[in-house]
Amino acid sequence: MNREVDKKGHVQFCALEYKPQNWSTALPQMAPVILLVLRDVEGSLRFLVHPNLRSLAHPEDLEYIESLLQDFVERARLHEEVLFKQLCSLQVGPLVTQEVGQNLSEHPTMQKLASRFVQI
Repeated sequence: MNREVDKKGHVQFCALEYKPQNWSTALPQMAPVILLVLRDVEGSLRFLVHPNLRSLAHPEDLEYIESLLQDFVERARLHEEVLFKQLCSLQVGPLVTQEVGQNLSEHPTMQKLASRFVQI
């Protein structure tokens, strides 16, 4: 697991999945989580992105997603609480909230993703 996640203790999280424009809601498959937003007890945010983002995202979505990620990092410097709340209920565009939790350590699947994802 990512060492900093362990050190911070109780960590809230928000997992965002990638749903391309042509995603069919009729298909029972799950969209891949490509972004984990972690919030520590002090309210600081960390962004962990899937290491294979460029191969997972369709070319027509990649530039937009990368600009969103840059925007998230910038906005977190000024409005961490507001941004985290927004990301925990995002339902529009190619990034959609999949799961929100109060303690990352209670969600083994998300812990596993956190250990593999790369901080931006």
